Amino acid sequence: MNYSQYKQEKLKNPQFRAEYEKLLPEIEIIRQLIKARTELNLSQKELADKIGINQSHISRLENGRHNPSIQFLQKVATGLDKTLYVEFR
Repeated sequence: MNYSQYKQEKLKNPQFRAEYEKLLPEIEIIRQLIKARTELNLSQKELADKIGINQSHISRLENGRHNPSIQFLQKVATGLDKTLYVEFR
């Protein structure tokens, strides 16, 4: 069983699905951050140096162990030559 199959099976459980859906915004931020950084061929260290922070901050953010402020995300977006955009749906 691969990860996609495993996830689909787990999502059949209503409690699991509810908790998973709560995490989706955080997962999306992490996914977009990693994608933008790798598209620019930047290491975590290079991005951190570019915006004047420690590499460990980028690592914690990408690993979901940091709850960033909007200001921090704006700083990261600037370092990635991106604009932070927030949307309520």
